Amino acid sequence: MQTIDLGTTALRELNASLHAQAADTNQTAWEIVNPRGSHAVAVGLDAPIEVYVKGSTGYYTAGMNKQATVHVHGSAGPGVAENMISGTVIVDGDASQYAGATGHGGTLVIKGNASSRCGISMKGIDIVVHGNVGHMSAFMAQSGNLVVCGDAGEALGDSIYEARLFVRGSVKSLGADCIEKEMRPEHLEILRDLLERGGCDARPEEFRRYGSARQLYNFNIDNAY
Repeated sequence: MQTIDLGTTALRELNASLHAQAADTNQTAWEIVNPRGSHAVAVGLDAPIEVYVKGSTGYYTAGMNKQATVHVHGSAGPGVAENMISGTVIVDGDASQYAGATGHGGTLVIKGNASSRCGISMKGIDIVVHGNVGHMSAFMAQSGNLVVCGDAGEALGDSIYEARLFVRGSVKSLGADCIEKEMRPEHLEILRDLLERGGCDARPEEFRRYGSARQLYNFNIDNAY
């Protein structure tokens, strides 16, 4: 395992080393110590490597991630896994605002709580939150899945498109055009897989599903999936 100490190594140097890894690299395991809340840790990765961050981080941790697994052994600041394409990002603690924003793919797992606007404008990412999410989560969410094992704040799914929202706890209020929907067998299977990937021991039957009423945009059934 390659170990980088951000107490003695510049952040730019760390990210340059991670960016230099090719798809066939044999340096597949990296440990980052003393992150000290640094911003933009492990951003823009594009190789099948595993990065373990031993501590809490600042803004945009693992942003634009492709292929890599980034595991934060602490909490993460705003925008963790922002614009993620593929791979996996795991946060052992809490995540601040707009976690997983605009994510196109991959899986983001938050083992604590997420703040406001979790999953804003998500475009295919799967987000599993073990705790609660704040207000305006999944605002303008276009596709993908948001799983909340705790409670959701105000205006959940405001102006949502075709993303699926699964909430086990209470929802303070639903946003414009977001409604509760039937939980069919295919949704239980989707949710079961998401819970397994997210390391949650909750049962799919404990959740309710929310999605778009399809009244705020030009919906065409031929474009649905």
